[in-house]
Amino acid sequence: MDEVTGEVPFGALAIVAAVVIFVGLLLYLASRYRRCPSDRILVVYGRVGGGQSAQCVHGGGKLILPLIQDYAYLSLTPMTIGIPLQNALSQQNIRINVPSTFTVGISTQPETMMNAAERLLGLAPEQIEDMAREIIFGQLRLTVASLTIEQINQDRESFLESVRKNVEPELNKVGLYLINVNITDITDESDYIESIGKKAASEAINRAKVDVAEQDKVGAIGESDATREREVRVAENLAAAEKGKKAAQADERVYVQGQEAVAIEGENTSKASIADYNAQLAVKESESLRLGEVAKREAEAEIQKAQYKLVQERLNATEVAPQEIQKRKIEIAAEAEAEKLRREARGQADAILARYQAEAQGTREVLNAKAEGYRALVESSANDPKAAATLLLIEKMEEIVGKQVEAIQNLKIDKITVWDSGNGNGEGSSTANFLSGMVKSIPPLQDLAQMAGVELPEFLGRIADSAQLSDGKKSSNGGGSSSTGVSSTGQGRVQG
Repeated sequence: MDEVTGEVPFGALAIVAAVVIFVGLLLYLASRYRRCPSDRILVVYGRVGGGQSAQCVHGGGKLILPLIQDYAYLSLTPMTIGIPLQNALSQQNIRINVPSTFTVGISTQPETMMNAAERLLGLAPEQIEDMAREIIFGQLRLTVASLTIEQINQDRESFLESVRKNVEPELNKVGLYLINVNITDITDESDYIESIGKKAASEAINRAKVDVAEQDKVGAIGESDATREREVRVAENLAAAEKGKKAAQADERVYVQGQEAVAIEGENTSKASIADYNAQLAVKESESLRLGEVAKREAEAEIQKAQYKLVQERLNATEVAPQEIQKRKIEIAAEAEAEKLRREARGQADAILARYQAEAQGTREVLNAKAEGYRALVESSANDPKAAATLLLIEKMEEIVGKQVEAIQNLKIDKITVWDSGNGNGEGSSTANFLSGMVKSIPPLQDLAQMAGVELPEFLGRIADSAQLSDGKKSSNGGGSSSTGVSSTGQGRVQG
């Protein structure tokens, strides 16, 4: 501040303003700096450069530029997903149940982390679990289908390695990675796995029984050998002692004889003991052999039972299951054929209905055209329907006459016998009258017109009265009589 004027210098004000602006800028930048915890991934999106859609930071921090950038977090907390896989088809076409638990999480590998930023950002944990569950279900079924039940059940390490090899690449595509796999238990509806376990247990039991029988046999044989050797040694010692006594007391005949009797008695006793021990040894050997043979037979019987069950299960897997599949295929084919026949029948019914509708429409059009023609004909006949009907009948007259000619045209008469006595009136013979009557048997035009309800013009002739017809008959038949083999009568005569 100037002491003379009391004013603050401009330079000092500028310095203070610059310091304030710098401190404010530092505070603003500090507020835009975001630190990333160790259990999260910081995703910066917007304009991040490098042609990338986002920038992922794990550990440390990142300055978020205002207006052009924003940020969000992805949690690295593992997710445990239960997969209750049921009825998965193995390589042997046997369905098994593989309930398992998978632990997955978002990966911190750069490429996988970028996939998570692009596909999982903004999704709830439940949505991420559903997505991972669908992927694991499909790949686990694929893994089970490529292995046999023995490979799945006996070598769990290889099975888990195959699961990891198939599941993990698919999870990496959405930004996840597989942490752990835990297969709880493997079962099947046909009890194939249980049969395998029973077979192994039966084999172990049979081997143990055979080993026990073998050891019993070895023990019995050793015991009998030791007993026999002891008896033989005792007998040898007794024989040696007897010989020494005979040599030492050779002069004493009486004593020697007594000693010989004793020695003979001892020898007999020793032989009897040896024979008894031999008999007991033979009994024990036969008993040992019997027990060993029984154990062997029982082991063979158990083995046969296990083999029978194995063959039966294999038969069910190789024969029954394909037959069931073939049966289902036949049922599906039959249903498809039935549906095809039903659709063809509906198509034929629609075609018949359309044809009849077209025919009905055509008939209707014909009748409408005829009605229109008849109406025009009536109008041209001065609205006289009777005159119009007469005109129509006249048009058909030629056709009617032709039909009359056809009626007698093909009439075959092999023979006609006429007894003619002549007529006294001089008007002709009965033969001529017969031919005239035969022609008159054709229905006249006037009668046909009258039957149709139409009156023909007079220039076509008219119908004679009945009285005139009867007078004419009397005059014509008055003189003489005639008899013919064929006769016909007309309905009337037309007088011109």
